[in-house]
Amino acid sequence: MDPDTVLRLAHEQAMQYPSVEIDYPFGPDNAVYKVRGKMFMMAYELRGVPSLNLKIDPLDGEVLTDAYAEISPGYHMNKKHWITVAGEGDSAGGDRLDAELLHDLVLESYCLVVTKMSKRDRPVDPDVFGGRGDD
Repeated sequence: MDPDTVLRLAHEQAMQYPSVEIDYPFGPDNAVYKVRGKMFMMAYELRGVPSLNLKIDPLDGEVLTDAYAEISPGYHMNKKHWITVAGEGDSAGGDRLDAELLHDLVLESYCLVVTKMSKRDRPVDPDVFGGRGDD
């Protein structure tokens, strides 16, 4: 998936979630997506390539960075808890990022942040929001 499509799809998805706002605390080229004031996604350009930072479970992050050339440890973030998704990577020997995986990553990032909020501050139940409890 090309990097512009990654950003467009992630933006469209994130803006459908309850209580999401976009802020620009790092300048006009760095869109920070927040739920109730807490960051769950950031869109920016990294060396001329549109990129996203997303919150991730540390174990999932390790698996994803090993499996997908488009996913790396979070740029300028805690590399254990954040990943960077940069669109087209060198897929030699690896899987390709698709819209379904991107959807899951944005949803997971949002829910991980909501989970850390007090129950009364949560805009959704993170255990079931977006079908997460359907396993």
